[in-house]
Amino acid sequence: MACERILIVDDEETLCEVLKLNLENEGYEVDTALSAEQALGLDLKKYSLIILDIMMGEISGMKMAKMVKADVTTAGIPIIFCTARDTEDDMVMGLNIGADDYIVKPYTIRNVTARVKSVLRRAGAGSGGAVKPDVLQAEGLRLDLEFKRCVVDGVEVRLTRKEFELLAYLISHRGKICSREELLGRVWSNEVVVLDRTIDVNITRLRSKIGSYGSYIVTRSGFGYGFRD
Repeated sequence: MACERILIVDDEETLCEVLKLNLENEGYEVDTALSAEQALGLDLKKYSLIILDIMMGEISGMKMAKMVKADVTTAGIPIIFCTARDTEDDMVMGLNIGADDYIVKPYTIRNVTARVKSVLRRAGAGSGGAVKPDVLQAEGLRLDLEFKRCVVDGVEVRLTRKEFELLAYLISHRGKICSREELLGRVWSNEVVVLDRTIDVNITRLRSKIGSYGSYIVTRSGFGYGFRD
């Protein structure tokens, strides 16, 4: 029996209730929100998956997804877009934001349920099925997002705040090359003036501090940085 908790965010109340009922019949715990604003008022860290409409109120589904992925405490939560926006550009944009799947309305409940199971299965495999949602881990490298601790092969390593946030962002977006502009916007968003060189310096320090796992941080000249297992 599944035990994951799912959040459905859609301004169509009837649709939310139908999805909720069917997913609960599959054994999931399900909450609903009728707007992105309502959803963002919840403790998102407790969810294993977010099913998200795009066309909503002042905060669209795309904007909410960007906010979720920009926060290191929620960046690892899988997102499935369920939307009437059916153009290829919309789908590409959604997937580029970091969504794990994109379902076009109208859809069948059977299709949604299958996609949910697939995404959760992939997410569980990626975490070994034993890591809390507020912990990011790659083999012996472990980041506790709640207590802001970095542990390397059982030994705590002291990171500055920016080093921690940068590493957390890279790990939560593993398999993707993040541009310097993206990293500056996510990790240094409140700074007035930050140079590209700042990222390079922090990357060098991180590689040194996390030992053999430093090689997991990869550089793609002209593109940016990424994290691979």
